[in-house]
Amino acid sequence: MAVNPMIAKIHIAKKDLGLDDDTYRDVLERVTGKRSSKGLGPSQMDALLVEFRKLGWKAKMGAAAGSYRKGSGKLHVRKIFAIWQEMCDAQIPAAPTRAGLLAFVQRMTKTEARPEGVADPEWLSPEEARKVIEALKAWRTRELSKRGR
Repeated sequence: MAVNPMIAKIHIAKKDLGLDDDTYRDVLERVTGKRSSKGLGPSQMDALLVEFRKLGWKAKMGAAAGSYRKGSGKLHVRKIFAIWQEMCDAQIPAAPTRAGLLAFVQRMTKTEARPEGVADPEWLSPEEARKVIEALKAWRTRELSKRGR
């Protein structure tokens, strides 16, 4: 039986935050309109994880930490997700979700030859990934300097 890594992350956050079942279901309903994580869509799961971060939850660093792309064999993909996770922890992106990162990657990789861009970091060439990494780092630097860090 395959386990959705996002659902697993939600349940880890529930445990880490020490939420009893009723409180967890109340938060779940407030954020998604549902009282069970079964049947949540990706955007609802992302919204729930964002809410848990607002409540003080931080993902622990481990095999899949900071990454929605568990164990990618490509260093540039892991680096993109690591930078994105740092930015999410610093509350930099307006949409600190996987969907937000995918939208950013797609915008950064649009060209005349590829007007739709690349929809997932896993499909980036090393050259495209370098462009995305540098853009993420520049964005992070700008936002942190605005905050005086």
